[in-house]
Order: sequence, then structure tokens, then C-alpha cells
Amino acid sequence: MAVLIDGMRVFSALNVLFLLVLAYIWGRNYLRFRSKHTLGLLVFAVLLLAENALAIYFFAFHHGLTAWVTDPSLVPPLAQEAMLALRVLEFGGVAFLTWVTWD
Repeated sequence: MAVLIDGMRVFSALNVLFLLVLAYIWGRNYLRFRSKHTLGLLVFAVLLLAENALAIYFFAFHHGLTAWVTDPSLVPPLAQEAMLALRVLEFGGVAFLTWVTWD
């Protein structure tokens, strides 16, 4: 089931990339307009960026957790599939936000 974990790593990394773009755009807009709405968007991007960066750390660099998550006797494949599905859904939302923000 290493493929599922690799998928989580890839989608977390893509989320980080898109969230960096969004944080840059929304941060620039906040400095320009000073509105609470753009500040809220910036804070949202930073918090979601932190969550995805932590996920990359856990799934790629934390040896204990990586060994636990990839062991099918400890974490059933259904749970791994569910974790991957959440990453994919999050990516869809972040990608859509990036598209409408960039447009």
C-alpha cells in the first residue's frame, strides 16, 4: 500500500505549492487593500499550508509514523484509501480556489 502513501505525499506537496501561490496573492492583496476579507483568506491559506506541510513531514520524514501508516496490519487499506481521498478532495478545492483567484 505504499502507492497510497506516495499519493498522499504527492497531493500534499501539490497542495503546498498551490497554497503558496494563494498566500502570495492574498498577502499582496491584503497589503494593497487592507480588508478583513483578504486577511481572512491569507490566514486560511497559511493555516492550510501548515497542515499540509505537517502532513508531508509525517508521511515522508517521520520514520515512526511512516512505518506505522504503511503497515497494513496496523492501518487497514480502507483507512489509507480514506486518507488519500481526503487529500485528493482538498487538492480539488485548493486547485479550484487557485484557478478562480488567478483568473
